[in-house]
Amino acid sequence: MILRALCRIAVLLAVLGVAPGVAGQPAATPSGARPGSLSLWTAAQLREPSLRPQAGAERAIRQLPRPDTTPPARTEPLAAPQAPALPGVIRRVALPEADRRVALTFDLCERSVHVTGYDARLVDVLRAGNAKATFFAGGKWLRSHPERALQLMADPRFELGNHAWTHANMAVAAPDERRRQTLWTSAQYELLREELDRRLLARGLPASGLPPLALFRLPYGRGGPEVWRELNALGLSVIQWDVVGEGGGGTPRARAEAVARALRPGSIVLFHANCVPRDTALLLRELLPLLARRGFATATVSELLRAGAPEAVDQGWFTTPDDNAVYDHMFEAAGTGARYKKSQGR
Repeated sequence: MILRALCRIAVLLAVLGVAPGVAGQPAATPSGARPGSLSLWTAAQLREPSLRPQAGAERAIRQLPRPDTTPPARTEPLAAPQAPALPGVIRRVALPEADRRVALTFDLCERSVHVTGYDARLVDVLRAGNAKATFFAGGKWLRSHPERALQLMADPRFELGNHAWTHANMAVAAPDERRRQTLWTSAQYELLREELDRRLLARGLPASGLPPLALFRLPYGRGGPEVWRELNALGLSVIQWDVVGEGGGGTPRARAEAVARALRPGSIVLFHANCVPRDTALLLRELLPLLARRGFATATVSELLRAGAPEAVDQGWFTTPDDNAVYDHMFEAAGTGARYKKSQGR
C-alpha cells in the first residue's frame, strides 16, 4: 500500500512539473516558468478530458462562418526581449561533443478562418516522459485556447515562441502586416502571462518569472533576409528545424524510427500540437523511448542556443531550399485565409 501511494505521488509530481529530471534532464527550464506554477491546476485538469465527447471537442477543427480578424485586447507588448536576437534562419545548433540534447518543437497554428485543436494526449506524453519542449503558438490560437495556453506557459519543462497571429506567410505579407502579426502575438502572450501571475499571487505563490517571447517560427517556413532582419529588430530569433517529424507513410513506430535515425545532437524537430495532423501523439509515444535508447536527451530551443553555436541559413524551408514555395499561392490573405479554389487560377 505504501509503494502504491508513493507511485501515485510520483505520477502527480511528474504531471505538475516538479519531478526530478532523468539523467541529463534537469527538472526546470531556465526559459520556462518557476517550478510550482502548475499547481494552479489539478492533475485531472491538465490531462486529456476523461469523457470522450469533451476530449473530441478539444481536438476538433472548427470552421468559422467568417474570418476572425479582430485584434487582441493589447496590440503591442509592453516589454521586449532583453537579449539581442540571433541573425539568420536557425535550423539546428552545434553542441559540445558530449552534449546529446535535441529540441522537440510543436507548432500551434490557427488561421483566420478556423479554430484548431489542442492535443492533450501529446502534452500528456511529454509530461509523462519528463520531456522538454518548445511550443510555437499563433496569437489567435493563444486567445482561442487561453486555459490550455496558460497550462503550457506554467510548465517549467516548456517554453513558448511566436508563430504569428493568424499564420501569415511572411514571404508574401506586406511589412506592416508582418509587424502586426508578430506584435499582436507577443502582446496576447503578455496578457496571458499577466493572468498567470495574477492567479499565482492570489494563491500566495511567486510570479511565474516568464520572459517576453524571444523566438519566432516562420509560418509555412517561408521568409528570407528581409523578414528575419525585421524580426531581429523586434528582438526575435527565427527558429526553423533540420528534422521534419511528421509526414510520410507507415505506422507511428516506423515514423518514429525514421525521426530517430535523422537526429543529431543539436537537432530541432518540427511537430504540431493543434491536431493537424491528428496522430502526432502516437508517434511521440514511440519516439521518446527511442531517444533514450540512443542516448539523446531533450531540451528547449533556448537551452540549445545557450549551450552551442546556431547553424543558420538565409531562407526558411522544410527539407530543401524552396520546397515550400507552393504555399505562396495556396491560401488567401497572405496565407491567413481560406485555401484558394481551383477556379481562382491558383
